[in-house]
Amino acid sequence: MRALDSPVVMEAVLDAAVAAGLNHIETAPAYGPAEAFLGRALARLGERDPAGRAALVLTSKLLPGADLDDGQAQLRACLRRLGVERLDNLAVHGLNRPEHLAWALSGPGAELLAWATGEGLVGQVGFSSHGDTGLIDAALASGRFSFCSLHVHLFDQERLPLARAALAAGIGVMAISPADKGGRLHDPPAALVADCAPFAPLELAYRFLLAEGISTLTLGAAVPADLAWAVRLADAGATSDGRELAAALARLEAAGRERLGADRCGQCRQCLPCPNAVPIPALLRLRNLAVGHGMEPFATERYNLIGRAGHWWEAVDASACGRCGDCLPRCPLQLPIPDLLADTHRRLAAAPRRRLWG
Repeated sequence: MRALDSPVVMEAVLDAAVAAGLNHIETAPAYGPAEAFLGRALARLGERDPAGRAALVLTSKLLPGADLDDGQAQLRACLRRLGVERLDNLAVHGLNRPEHLAWALSGPGAELLAWATGEGLVGQVGFSSHGDTGLIDAALASGRFSFCSLHVHLFDQERLPLARAALAAGIGVMAISPADKGGRLHDPPAALVADCAPFAPLELAYRFLLAEGISTLTLGAAVPADLAWAVRLADAGATSDGRELAAALARLEAAGRERLGADRCGQCRQCLPCPNAVPIPALLRLRNLAVGHGMEPFATERYNLIGRAGHWWEAVDASACGRCGDCLPRCPLQLPIPDLLADTHRRLAAAPRRRLWG
């Protein structure tokens, strides 16, 4: 998704990935020229290093909603751009709403996925989702999907129980952007660096996911140097001292609790539902990160996507709180939720940044 400066850059990133021991490449037609750039890089890799090319697992994704004919044309175009006859994995890209799930299970998407696997064009099918936990749970329980890509991060653990259940059922789980969407950990603030010591924040986040058994971690490299983390983490699962990791995670939590004091949201979700559809825990999680760990640039970036990213992100921000007080008696910590929402909006509302892709 990120190595888009030129085909030459994509080729350099792919070569660095193979050299670092990575074996899974994930892309999508929605990522601008990524598939075309990657197809060229894969062909060149095959010429120089046939064994390295053969070892790669390739995933691409198609957006939900197409009819059967259009979906078939989209998949064939994807294969042409990548220069392959078959994808190892095909995912529904953004199974975010109930109608997306219906499309995949009983609508044209179901026909498309059955055709793709039946024709041998796809090894297995899965989905990525930015949707709510109920929707993801229903998708996992359907028996249709062999893998999923979820927002499961050190700093956003809401979907971790879903990931554990999927893994227990033999369904692969890929963590979506642990470095970027997991907190912009490639560019951490000083407070977070201190909180995560002796690990770098990104390393701690990846080691946490490894310890949880997440089956696929992504690095989202834009340039070859971004893959240095892959080398450092290659044997983390085997060599990491569980006690050292647990101690670092405990120190991280303690530092956040100290800065937030009595205003720390525990993310229990008992405040929901909100009459005005304010996603209270999601918004207060961003406040927790901004105040508790100095992660204000990340929190601001995510907050200002609200209402501007379609079904890929939340639709209602903290300004919609009507101070009705419905949430107050439900909060076990007795937090002044309307005041905290107002503070969240004051801290984080800003002019939106351009999305990386659209």
